[in-house]
Amino acid sequence: MAVPVSQAWTVATYVLTQKLKGRKRFPLVTMLEPLFRCNLACAGCGKIQYPPHILKQELTPEECFRAVEESGTPMVSIPGGEPLLHPQIDKIVEGLVARKKYVYLCTNALLLKEKLHLFKPSKFLSFSVHLDGQREHHDFSVCREGGYDIAMEGIKAAVAGGFRVTTNTTLFDGADPNSVRGHFDDLMTVGVEAMMVAPGYTYEKAPDQKHFLGRARSRRLFRAILSNRKKSWKFNANYLYLEFIMGKRDFKCTAWAMPTFSIFGWQKPCYLLQDGYADTFQELIDSTDWSHYGTESGNPKCANCMVHSGYEGSAVNYTFGSLKGLWQTAKAMMNLYPDKGALDLLNEPVKPVHSFNPLVQINAQIETHVTVEEGTRV
Repeated sequence: MAVPVSQAWTVATYVLTQKLKGRKRFPLVTMLEPLFRCNLACAGCGKIQYPPHILKQELTPEECFRAVEESGTPMVSIPGGEPLLHPQIDKIVEGLVARKKYVYLCTNALLLKEKLHLFKPSKFLSFSVHLDGQREHHDFSVCREGGYDIAMEGIKAAVAGGFRVTTNTTLFDGADPNSVRGHFDDLMTVGVEAMMVAPGYTYEKAPDQKHFLGRARSRRLFRAILSNRKKSWKFNANYLYLEFIMGKRDFKCTAWAMPTFSIFGWQKPCYLLQDGYADTFQELIDSTDWSHYGTESGNPKCANCMVHSGYEGSAVNYTFGSLKGLWQTAKAMMNLYPDKGALDLLNEPVKPVHSFNPLVQINAQIETHVTVEEGTRV
């Protein structure tokens, strides 16, 4: 399996319990953002475009614990920013693990090898490393030469140290499906437990607005990548969600399944959009007009979204909604999706819509370094 049996069992029993209680809107993963600072300035990122006084702020461990206890989810994802820049990230992780939460610490891994000693291997902790493809593509995507090699060193060190390691790959217009498939092979070879993959979301604040994929192009790209897949590939995702991004099924957005908590509070309506904040999780659920979100709502901000935070919860809900859902998920986990038409797509030249407008390159030193304490740069 792509995740430990204990984790799969915990999540399954949690979801079934929520359904037995009759809860129509329940969270699955808490997206915990302890800070927005980062040591990269990726052109497709809309998470770090804040003034310095905001980038200096961070959640305390106690604030993190309260938020996770309030949501009650069995899994916690810690994105950012770059969580390893938080001076108490080890305490945050330690406290969540003590609460038996399955933690995915999201990182670009530039500091992973250096800070690995702060953590202890546990079935409850996985380093989720952001890698957008093979060396040239990843470095181009994150706007930093050499980033790929540093991240791979961090992955190898973590695997050697007995840690769980997963990866998260975000794809944009112009991605080469053959290279992405080679990327999957590389990750499995170095001992990565499982992989996440999704199309990039059109962040309003992202410096580059031209390379986000529309839904039709996303489906075409992921059909090419995920059809005729190899048995060795393991994915850290609901397999019906993978069918969704391949264009084989449709789901409605369930943004409440992955609520986000940051220094501002509970973010409305989801990890990707900022339409206000709530002081409590229950206020988030009760005060958000959920009918205004998702592709079916007609909201232009949601038009091209196919991201985990909106749709993986939908796939999980479908899986545990009936015996049919369980059976279809089981079949999907064993299906290699043979598809001659997808093989033909792999032989086509890559033709990005904005072929003459390469990704914006940003000087990370200038854009992201913020003085936190006197004499300290991050």
